Amino acid sequence: MEGRLLDKSLNPNKLLKEQFVSNLTGSSMSEIAALSTIVPALVVLRKWSSGDNTRRDAAKKNDDKVLPVRKDWMQYFSTLVVDYLTVVLPVLLVFTVLAEWAYTCAISLIILISVYIMFKRSQSHLKAGLSQPPSLRTDISSYRVSVVLVTCLCILAVDFKIFPRRYAKAETYGSGIMDLGVGSFVVANALVSRQARNITSMSFRAALSSVSPLVFLGFARIISTSGVDYQVHVGEYGVHWNFFFTLAAVSILTSIVRIHPKHCGLVGLLILAGYQIWLSSGLNEYLISDKRSADIISQNKEGVYSILDAGINAGYWGMFLIGVSLGYYLFVDTSSKGKSRNTQVVKVWVLAAAFWILAIILDRYIERVSRRMCNFAYVMLVFGQNFQVLSILTLADFISYEKNLILEDAFNQNMLGSFLLANILTGLVNLSVDTLSASSLTAFMILSVYTFTLCMVTGLAHFFGVRMKFW
Repeated sequence: MEGRLLDKSLNPNKLLKEQFVSNLTGSSMSEIAALSTIVPALVVLRKWSSGDNTRRDAAKKNDDKVLPVRKDWMQYFSTLVVDYLTVVLPVLLVFTVLAEWAYTCAISLIILISVYIMFKRSQSHLKAGLSQPPSLRTDISSYRVSVVLVTCLCILAVDFKIFPRRYAKAETYGSGIMDLGVGSFVVANALVSRQARNITSMSFRAALSSVSPLVFLGFARIISTSGVDYQVHVGEYGVHWNFFFTLAAVSILTSIVRIHPKHCGLVGLLILAGYQIWLSSGLNEYLISDKRSADIISQNKEGVYSILDAGINAGYWGMFLIGVSLGYYLFVDTSSKGKSRNTQVVKVWVLAAAFWILAIILDRYIERVSRRMCNFAYVMLVFGQNFQVLSILTLADFISYEKNLILEDAFNQNMLGSFLLANILTGLVNLSVDTLSASSLTAFMILSVYTFTLCMVTGLAHFFGVRMKFW
């Protein structure tokens, strides 16, 4: 009797939950574009409505020294709550109960922003005449926070029926908004990486040390999920591979093979082209098959082959290198003449459109988008979606400069820490609540409390100057 009690799973609905996120086909590219419009548009509108409370912390890198500033806790947290109510909560609504209205919401926000800009232009309140506009570094910061917020929201929401199945990760071909998560993290890291900033002084040993938290979290996830019998979708990365190993492997590869940022773009494209040729020659059939032998490579083939094949061709590695090149030319390189902010903004918008067009062409004529294989079409879709978000965020400076939300500053200070907290909270909810049986009202209340708790804890750490950084 005691043995039976000890063998009882902590997660009795494991198989049902795994089936709930399996065999999905994703959404349409147009819906992904609509959803990708809503988040940055809400951020822009919130910045415009926040008055003259300018903040500059987000213009600094995560590891920069930020001098402590005395803050009024009542004003700080009341502003943080308003940030939550005007940005996070509307996003939660669109990703759940208002999912069928995503296009309407996106178009409405675009119209609202356009009208507001025209009104300010007519009132001559635009900052066009002001001097020393900020660089795009502040917008990059906002963009990275947007990526983290959406990812943190989705990793729990996907376990509830209130979250549309088409938003979840596709099994083989196709893409939901969640398919862009890992790719967005790779691009976000690449744009502001040491390689993009042309800092090559880091030794290989130092590089290993810098990714040690990701490796630790990767193994911690394996141990914890096995220990509590937590659901794992094997088709996502494999039996043992996970998101943290992907980020760590990309970073290590880039440290081993050092390439000047000027050449990273070309090398990345060649890598992706070679990898796509291999996929089209039969590797794709191997990767999407359910057959797995006993060896470690076969059991984790999705994660391993998306990172590297034969040591030289890679999906995420090619993506990272292209991101490094774009980060260098757009935000770091100062050698180009006439490199004004307006020029940078135009380049971002043009790149967003170009990547979307390439994604559509590759998806239609070469091979359908597949996150599982990280093929060429997927990489272009990730860049198109990410640069779309970034391009919309640049609109914030049509009205005023350097205004960053407290919410952005808080998440910027603890990017990895907030994501780790979100994973812990997601695990606790899944082990304590039958997410599959939860009603829409119950699910929405749980997700609201979850996102509010995440924002408040992250804000609390920022308020007291605590960095969740242990390396």
